[in-house]
Amino acid sequence: MPSVFHIHYAATWALVGLIWTIQIIHYPLFGQVGREQFISYHQRHTRLITLVVGPLMLAELGTAVLLVLTGTRDPWFLASLPLLASIWISTWMVQIPLHNTLANGFDAKAHHRLVTSNWWRTAAWSARGVCIMMMA
Repeated sequence: MPSVFHIHYAATWALVGLIWTIQIIHYPLFGQVGREQFISYHQRHTRLITLVVGPLMLAELGTAVLLVLTGTRDPWFLASLPLLASIWISTWMVQIPLHNTLANGFDAKAHHRLVTSNWWRTAAWSARGVCIMMMA
């Protein structure tokens, strides 16, 4: 049976790989879809990516809470917690509102902001991955 830490490690690294895929492939390609197809494309993308990202983010957050509650005080873990908080804040305060704008149709400004602002989450998740790896 995997430990809470192993589940946390796996969820974090799955999200590191996923955020790089989103940042390098998915988000930049939004601009290539075409205005006529964009709304249906974005709707499908959002629905499907949420099925992958949602459970992983909840697993990462839930196991982080469990690790805190069970007294994990590893400095690398503690250093990763502000990164985790910033990822969630950025997701809810920046990325989701931009996706809501794009859900109404392609908007070049919102698309550019989505790609550029998502670099923070990409860097934060990558740094979290390193922190969690240092605990192993």
